[in-house]
Amino acid sequence: MIAYGFRRKPEGDVIAHIDLGLDEHRHPGIRGLNRFRPETAGPLNALAETLLRAPHPTLSPGERELIAAYVSGLNDCEFCSASHSATAAAQLPAGMPLVEQVRADLDAAPIDPKLRALLRIAAAVRRSGRDVTPELVEAARAAGATDLELHDVVLIAAAFCMYNRYVDGLAAFTPDDPRAYEMGARHLVEHGYAAG
Repeated sequence: MIAYGFRRKPEGDVIAHIDLGLDEHRHPGIRGLNRFRPETAGPLNALAETLLRAPHPTLSPGERELIAAYVSGLNDCEFCSASHSATAAAQLPAGMPLVEQVRADLDAAPIDPKLRALLRIAAAVRRSGRDVTPELVEAARAAGATDLELHDVVLIAAAFCMYNRYVDGLAAFTPDDPRAYEMGARHLVEHGYAAG
């Protein structure tokens, strides 16, 4: 099942590397880490809110969530890929089937050529910022991408590499139940990232 990021299942239970002092089932993934260290949660949530939800002249919140889900999936971050896939699906007219198609086969997915070119740039950033070649940028420009879109896709991809490594580097609790991500997506769509 690609959409929720569970391509591989670890042997046995994964134990978090630090004790967050809270019920991990109520506060999975980055939400638990945010509660453990609110001083860093504020800036991290503000960045996510700006990147994924702030008004944007051309990229919808659903498209920006799709970029986050795509990068998180490439990074094998199960929590982030599942949560951002669900949040993208909640905001895109084609829903989860489109998210699954993009994550399974970007070239065959029924998306706009500009978004496909931007996702290719996001994948390059995920490998290394230096993998963003002039050819990738020119292909995105030829598909209609603006400087703002190029800037934002690089920043979203770079930020989600950080978020993914934060969650996985501390072995944060990752639910198996897709309903947990759907509920989280509804909360994010309604309240945003700044609400915690």
